Amino acid sequence: MLIGYARVSTDEQHPQAQIDALRRAGIDEDHLYVDHTSGAKSSRSQWDIVCQVLRTGDTLICTRLDRVGRSTAHLVGLLDEFRQRDVGFRFLEQGIDTTTAEGRMVYRMLAAVAEFQKDLIQANTREGLAAARARGRKGGRKPKLSAAQVADAQAKYDSCEWTVQAIADLYGVPRTTVYNHLTSTNRA
Repeated sequence: MLIGYARVSTDEQHPQAQIDALRRAGIDEDHLYVDHTSGAKSSRSQWDIVCQVLRTGDTLICTRLDRVGRSTAHLVGLLDEFRQRDVGFRFLEQGIDTTTAEGRMVYRMLAAVAEFQKDLIQANTREGLAAARARGRKGGRKPKLSAAQVADAQAKYDSCEWTVQAIADLYGVPRTTVYNHLTSTNRA
């Protein structure tokens, strides 16, 4: 069975061009799903339905790669999942059809590009962190409590006269922040 999927990012955009292209590709009205949401969202109502109705031997047809995947890596993951389920994928504008040998080759090239992209991002991140450390910068969020405040909070806590909530209120931080800085002592 052929199943069509179209997506536009906002309500102001119109999916009619995608719908027309999918109909020309042979999609019946009752097998056509359209989302009006950003592709960056992990849950898209019509996409979730598509993933449930796809069966072995079905082919999902979309107009473009970016209508389905949030990133190259996400798209490759989806294509892997569909390949394992024996579901074909066709992208009309790019001419990619995973039911053909050529389409599977293009898919494998996409997978290689996605892996290369991931490796580059990781290498650039490591390089940037090393350069920052060499300049004396430390990564992460700035601590909510200074060393002096932590020492004072510990002394107040150890005195058994202050509750964690009272210490948190004093410094204007959540209780979890105080708990994260306290060393455990036996309180009677």
